[in-house]
Amino acid sequence: MRKTFPLEVPGLKPPRVIEAIKHEIRRYLKRERRKSLPEEADFWDFDCRAGRDEGTAVAAHVSELTAAIDRAGEEGWPAIYLEILAKPARRTPKPGLSGEEEE
Repeated sequence: MRKTFPLEVPGLKPPRVIEAIKHEIRRYLKRERRKSLPEEADFWDFDCRAGRDEGTAVAAHVSELTAAIDRAGEEGWPAIYLEILAKPARRTPKPGLSGEEEE
């Protein structure tokens, strides 16, 4: 999803517009996570970017998207650009965990 969301909508209060954007983002993430995974993948990972427009968007983690939307509303941006691209990924084991406890 690559989309510019307007934050100033006639007839709607800004907090309602921000909540609607967050709802659409959450709905999109749930829909993407329901898709079937390739055999070599464990989960869906997301490459995300957020900013005033496409040119100034910076990389962000999925968990930081709602904070970016809130920040845009607080700073009075007219719109926010969000880019969320799903990709299959494999989990990597944490270093130092071999399955056996060392004593």
